Amino acid sequence: MANSIITATGSYIPDRKVPNQHFLNHEFYDEKGERIAKPTPEVVTKLQEITGIQERRIAPDDLNTSDIATLAAEKALANMDRETLDYIIVAQNFGDVSLAFRQTDMVPCIAARVKHNLRIKNPFTVAFDIPFGCPGWLQGTILADYLIKSGDAKRILVIGAEILSRVSDKFDMDCMIFADGAGATLMEATAENTGILNHLTRSDTYREAHLLNMGRSYQPERTGQQLYIKMKGHEIYKYAARQVPKTIKQNLDNAGITLTEVKKILLHQANEKMDNAMLNRLFKLYQIEEIPADIAPMIISWAGNSSVATLPIMFDLIQRGKLPDHRLQPGDIVVFASVGAGMNTNSMIYRMP
Repeated sequence: MANSIITATGSYIPDRKVPNQHFLNHEFYDEKGERIAKPTPEVVTKLQEITGIQERRIAPDDLNTSDIATLAAEKALANMDRETLDYIIVAQNFGDVSLAFRQTDMVPCIAARVKHNLRIKNPFTVAFDIPFGCPGWLQGTILADYLIKSGDAKRILVIGAEILSRVSDKFDMDCMIFADGAGATLMEATAENTGILNHLTRSDTYREAHLLNMGRSYQPERTGQQLYIKMKGHEIYKYAARQVPKTIKQNLDNAGITLTEVKKILLHQANEKMDNAMLNRLFKLYQIEEIPADIAPMIISWAGNSSVATLPIMFDLIQRGKLPDHRLQPGDIVVFASVGAGMNTNSMIYRMP
């Protein structure tokens, strides 16, 4: 049975930077439609303290999700015959939301649009999307692993792409968290004992299904039908801090690997304080007091939260030597983990080829 390895990566990070100062004159409201009493500069400062976000990247007005997904894909496919792809899997949650209409556009799916943009003629390059919240790219990678192990595929492109800036409510202070971006990974079959060693996914929907959802603007005078991404931040924080460490540990245990063997832990970049809480709890599960300073790369301070794109972007930056303090060598063990709408949590153990 073949194993799955990542043989190439690519990413698209918008050039446009939006610093926190951009929000200083915004009016923020709560979910009851009441104006937040605290001065806006205080709200902005507090959010930066919690999330670690100092700026975020926003897509150009003339590009949609399928466009930035294509740009990331082209980098990952730079040295190969794209007609040999068996699958294109795109993780996304809102489709092509254009700046003009700001309406979810899911037909055709983003993967079909990417295949079209890449000018792939092969009808057996199957293209489909996964809407799985922020863990979507990782779940797409897990699905690709199943396809490769089954013998159904030898070469799969997995993309995570999102333009969250067009589905966020500017009157909701959570809008300062969201960002845009795309990351792509090419996965191939190998006979070597390397690549994806184990993975684990859980969906907690009994109580947590609606911690992230779509709703109307918090500004009471905006009476249109436009829906925006909404979240119960405190409850999500508690869920993530509780479930992600347990999921990672269970995944490591299933793989027969202990935490001290792990070189890097790549966590979905949603909230720096939340990521640190997850790390602290994970190391406590192993009764390890000191967390290595370089074990978990963080890009959220300048990239923001681009949902499904954060993990593949971060991995691409490492592979291309653009995160100088983070290197990976053959044989190194990497943990990928994410959490998001659903609520979904997943983890993957990967040995660098």
